[in-house]
Amino acid sequence: MKTLGRTGFPVTDVCVGTSSLGNHPRHGSAAERTEAAVAAVRAALAGPFNFLDTSNEYGHDGGSERWIGQALREAGGLPEGFVLSTKVDPVVGTADYSGDRVRRSVEESLERLGLDTLPLVHLHDPEKISFEEGVGAGGPLEALVDLRDQGMIGHLGVAGGPIGLELKYLATEVFDVVISHNRYTLVDQSAEPLIEDARRRGVAFMNAAPFGGGMLVKGPDVTTNYCYRPASAEVLGRVRKMQDLCSEYAVPLAAAALQFSTRDPRITSTIVGMAEPDRVPGTARLARWSIPEEFWERVLPLAAGGNAGLVN
Repeated sequence: MKTLGRTGFPVTDVCVGTSSLGNHPRHGSAAERTEAAVAAVRAALAGPFNFLDTSNEYGHDGGSERWIGQALREAGGLPEGFVLSTKVDPVVGTADYSGDRVRRSVEESLERLGLDTLPLVHLHDPEKISFEEGVGAGGPLEALVDLRDQGMIGHLGVAGGPIGLELKYLATEVFDVVISHNRYTLVDQSAEPLIEDARRRGVAFMNAAPFGGGMLVKGPDVTTNYCYRPASAEVLGRVRKMQDLCSEYAVPLAAAALQFSTRDPRITSTIVGMAEPDRVPGTARLARWSIPEEFWERVLPLAAGGNAGLVN
């Protein structure tokens, strides 16, 4: 367990992500799709990880939160010691990121999840508006702080893509947690300045998408995209060399990718999407896989190539 920054919450080094839960392709009737999604949440609640992350916009009409809420009702509420975080979002398809919208987003999440308060809420994808709009009067940050002060929210986080923008939000000294995605992996370590800034401030850093959208699970010959964009020949070549090393040491590429994140003491928790019940024990196996130090000595120089030439 690690402490989630200034929140004081003890959390596991892996956090169950539910973006894929909300958007996972499922067959069958609506009832069957719901049951499959809720089963995945049940597995998460009963599994080895005590941390689950979701968002107002994950899944059609807030499906992810609704399915989590159903599983929580079955369990009699949030299990003791379990930490749940969600995110505020504009209405899908709109640019409304006003303070009023943020308040509605929180109200929707409370209703779907069946909770009286939200332990941790992130300002999600703040790059959808300018920083000035984000921190200005009547904007989302003002509303989040007010909701926190009212007790509807326990702690605030920011979750986004552009590193420079997240650094600006951390400088407001409002946030206890920051999430970055796809920017601290075996392929791309551009989140390094944000990780260091968070460490200096005592803000918990959460690393999302350690598999880069699938390449670092399936390999570059199956998935040629990284972070949903085409990867260059240089990047594909580096990942193939990593894959060869993994074969030499009998280490799954996914285990190396996950532990690249979890072995870093500056990273409090790593978010891994789990849309099926068997992903929970499967991810636990990857997190525990024995990887010799010699492997890291050989693979880290390959990772240090960074994101140069990432996109064709």
